[in-house]
Parts: sequence; C-alpha cells; structure tokens
Amino acid sequence: MNTQDGPGRPGLVKTVTSLANPLVKDIRALSQRKHRQATGLFVAEGLKLVADAIEAGWPIKTFVHAEKVASHELVTRTAARVVAHGGLVLKVSEAVLEKMTRRDNPQMVIGVFEQKTVPLDAIDTSSATVWIALEGIKDPGNLGTILRTADAVGASGVLLVGDTVDPFGTEAVRATMGSIFHVRLARASVEAFKAWRPGWPGTVVGTHLSATEDYRAVSYEEPVLLFMGNEQSGLPEDLAGLCDRLVKIPMAGKADSLNLAVSTAVMLYEVRRGQLTV
Repeated sequence: MNTQDGPGRPGLVKTVTSLANPLVKDIRALSQRKHRQATGLFVAEGLKLVADAIEAGWPIKTFVHAEKVASHELVTRTAARVVAHGGLVLKVSEAVLEKMTRRDNPQMVIGVFEQKTVPLDAIDTSSATVWIALEGIKDPGNLGTILRTADAVGASGVLLVGDTVDPFGTEAVRATMGSIFHVRLARASVEAFKAWRPGWPGTVVGTHLSATEDYRAVSYEEPVLLFMGNEQSGLPEDLAGLCDRLVKIPMAGKADSLNLAVSTAVMLYEVRRGQLTV
C-alpha cells in the first residue's frame, strides 16, 4: 500500500492529522440527512461491525482508523482488503475521529459505506418469510432495534412506508448492531404501497388498538406482511383497511400500548414461532 500526501484517491492510504482537511469535513457532513441523501453514503462505527459489513459484501468507500490501532491485526487485514477493492484508507488522530463523528471517545474505526435499498417492485415475494412494513416510524432507536430483531428472526426484509426516519442515520445504524448490513430495506410512499399491496401473495397482518383478535390466536402462514403503525398513533384507518387480519397484544396492567420496537418483536417471534429452533 502506498501512503500519499496529496488529496485522497480510491485505492490509497492517507494519514490525516488536520481537522481542516476536506475529507474530515465530508465525513462529518454525513451526520446530516441531506448530505446522506445527496451522496448516497452513510457512516458505520466500530471495527467488528465494519469488518463484518465488508465480509457481507457491502461497498465501502472509506475506511478510517485511529493511529493507535494501526497495528491491530484485523485493522491491518481490513485496510488491505479495502485498498485492494479500490477504497480509501485514512489513518487519523483521535482528535480527527472526534471531529468526524461529532462525539467524544469515538470508536477507533469507522467506515463510510454506500447505501443499499431494494426497489419496491423488486421485492421477491415468492421466497419471502415475513416482511415488516413500518408506516411513518420516527424514532431511530426503534427502527434500529426492529432491524436487529428482523435479523434475529430471519425476516426477509423491512419496508419503510411514507415519511420515516432515515435508516442510515448514525443513531439508527448504531441501534441495529450491524444488522443493517444483513436485512433488506425497501422504501415506498403511502400511495406506492397501496398500489403494491394487492400483489402480496400471503396474509397482511396489522396491530391495531380497536382490534378484537388476540395475536396468539392467529395461524401465521408465510409469507406474512406484518404492518405496524408509527409510535404516536398506530396504523391510520385507511392503511388498517389494507390488512387481512387486525390483532392486538393484550395488556394486563395500566398501560394501553407497548413501545413500537417491543410490540414488533413480540409479533415477529409469534409469526416465526414454528420456524425458530434453539
């Protein structure tokens, strides 16, 4: 690998110590949604997460590591792989990492990846287990946790419907614990979803406060589309009307609802109960 003192180019290794370096500014800007949308890139933090993502075949543009971990075996191996595939490797100071990530005590490794989503009309419904459709989800922690749970149960993917939080935002990516690299993601407007829904070959199940059917009483034959509403108001009536079954999760205490990520997890494990083994 060749160390370059000039502007970074793909397939090179560069040492960056200046906080004013344009590369630092570019990566820092990815904390803002408008820059992620403009570039199609996002940031993931942590050596294992970045290495696993590369192993899973995600296109990486830039691999950044602190100088203090330059000799770490996995860092060295990952950096060599990035360069071999035409990526840029940056060796930086901890101060530069703090600037890039906008936080103190950052991870010693970050990666800048290309975003990947599945077009709505390219979703393979013929081999689906369960897809989770999330309407208007707003909390990045909830979305990240749902992606992680979808990965855990072997779901086929997550479909974001309408105006939602960005799945490639730093907080959402962090909450997935790496599952964002293993779960298919699709996005659709409400109108596009309504047009697509009649082509779903299996059952569409939604949770709803007015439902009378216990979620445990339903026989879930895959493929299932699990349709969950947003954190504040749940599924609106017009979208609830697209479901074949509306179910509820019983409450024994004073609470009238569960956190969205929790209720989605409860539903997913019930839907996939017969398919999961210890």
